[in-house]
Amino acid sequence: MDFLSELRSRLRTALTSFTDSPASYVEMLKPSQDGKFGDFQANCAMPLAKQNKQAPRDVASALIEKLDVADLCDPPEIAGPGFINLRLKTVRLANETARLMLDERLGVAEVESARTYIVDFSSPNVAKPMHVGHLRSTVIGNALCRILRFLGHRVLSDNHVGDWGTQFGMIIYGYKNFRNEAAYQKEPVAELARLYRLVNQLSDYHEFVANLPKQREKLPISEAALVAARQAAAANPSDKNAPRLVKKSEQELSDLKGAIAAAEKKCQSIEEDPALKALADAHPKIGELARRETAKLHLGDIENKQLWDAFVPKCMLALESMYKRFGITFDMALGESWYNPMLAGIVEELKSKNFAVISEGATCVFVEGNDAPFIVQKADGAFTYATTDLATIRYRVDTLHADACLYVVDSRQSEHFQLLFATAKKIGYDNTEFRHVSFGTVLGEDRRPYKTRSGDTIGLESLLDEAIQNARKIVDENSSHLSETERANVSVLVGMGAIIYVDLHHNRDSDYVFSWEKMLATSGDTATYIQYAYARVCGILRKGDVDVKGLRSAGHAILLDTPAERTLALQLNRFSNALGDVAVDYRPNLLTQYLFETANCFASFYNECPVLNAEPAALRTSRLLLCDATARVLKQGLDLLGIGVADQM
Repeated sequence: MDFLSELRSRLRTALTSFTDSPASYVEMLKPSQDGKFGDFQANCAMPLAKQNKQAPRDVASALIEKLDVADLCDPPEIAGPGFINLRLKTVRLANETARLMLDERLGVAEVESARTYIVDFSSPNVAKPMHVGHLRSTVIGNALCRILRFLGHRVLSDNHVGDWGTQFGMIIYGYKNFRNEAAYQKEPVAELARLYRLVNQLSDYHEFVANLPKQREKLPISEAALVAARQAAAANPSDKNAPRLVKKSEQELSDLKGAIAAAEKKCQSIEEDPALKALADAHPKIGELARRETAKLHLGDIENKQLWDAFVPKCMLALESMYKRFGITFDMALGESWYNPMLAGIVEELKSKNFAVISEGATCVFVEGNDAPFIVQKADGAFTYATTDLATIRYRVDTLHADACLYVVDSRQSEHFQLLFATAKKIGYDNTEFRHVSFGTVLGEDRRPYKTRSGDTIGLESLLDEAIQNARKIVDENSSHLSETERANVSVLVGMGAIIYVDLHHNRDSDYVFSWEKMLATSGDTATYIQYAYARVCGILRKGDVDVKGLRSAGHAILLDTPAERTLALQLNRFSNALGDVAVDYRPNLLTQYLFETANCFASFYNECPVLNAEPAALRTSRLLLCDATARVLKQGLDLLGIGVADQM
């Protein structure tokens, strides 16, 4: 039973005698952080007292009079200045736990009003191998799809792949000028990726060579601005804005120096390589020519369209093999190209409704409060990501009838989505929830984006391979009783689980530092620890030769005579609430936190409460049922995160 939701519902009723707006006060009823304060604690008496100019304990006492929880809780207690402590009746907790054990959904009721969600996640550019930068979007989006479906919502997952953008102009140019035919025939996606990197590298070189003199000219100006800011701050110590201006000048100078250093390093890498320098000299306008190839593709050039038709299926097969490793399938994979026929109509509608204006030759939408325009058509007539995203919204709402569209994309795209959603509402899509489910960056131990020692972005496939190899060492050390095949299978579960869990257990807004040692630890907040907890329960049931299905259906009573038994039972009944919390703000880390706490509760129970040797038989049966329910919750919870388990580890 979701005790928290039930108690909040009853508190809401009681609060109507004290306030016309009970919602915020209801949220102040939460699980207690310390068992000595009961199972739940309500802290709403203090703000209510301040509002009504009364003593908090008096308000708490009056609120208890109105609070009808006698069938659920022992008599409420008032602590400190006015905290209301609630402790569930042990008999009621035991009865509800027994019901949970008979429920295939483990006490998680489906939502009363199902919504249609479109979850847009992963979304790589199809002609480039997936790398570590795609990890967070992929695992966060997959977890949200699984959890929302389990809660009873209609969910469509969409891999909105980049299959029509500027990278294809680079690849087509590279294919026509630099391809290694034998390499393309053997591994087409790898060769296309090489061509993209090469064209991008040569294009960047020419751009850096052209811009470096201008950047260097800015350097003394930026240095002088910093000196002036420091002098002004010293001359006017009472000026509160002076330190901010100094800090701004310091940052601008640091950014400029960093940009110059990076450009010089990249130029040097070309100039010190005779083969690359020869290519750069032979293709001085490569950036412009690659853009022309993109334009030709978009205008229907036969040769470029034939190349595109040949490239995309090969690239999609490579992506599918990667998603198979994660156990991910998408309901849709409608790339940018699919929306191309709709783009002109989007721009015309924006113009006809006077939402779009011409600015410096480009067609733009200006959103109040934002200086940057939302460009839907460039001066040269090319459409943009903005246009495609508006067409995507139209299809998702008008055709798929989406109630909510979630975009699982890194935080650097925040401004784009802010402008996109504002523009969508302008043209009439104001009854749909649009949400940028943003996330931070995966960092190396130097706290910079996680890369190889040579500075290349780490490929996702190699990352997964290394995770499984490292997991195998852990499994070999701890699971010598398993066969070679079993250890290989467990290593995949542990390695993949470690990668997925370490990403999800961080608050998605935060950056995090990648650490093999921490993610594969068999203790602490890791998937491995929870997977081992599940396997330990399975071991108990296996050793006791327990008929699990018969045990569940026999209607045995649950006995909660010790604190460890009671704590575990209460934790199992919180599963529904944990999933509901995830759905409020789309944060899978709330489920990982719950599963870790559940594994900890089981560890305490296991250490303090004998199971197979428990006497009398009723106590043994009760503890076996608690073990079984724990295993089911851990397995279901990990599955909702996209992580598998093994009965033996």
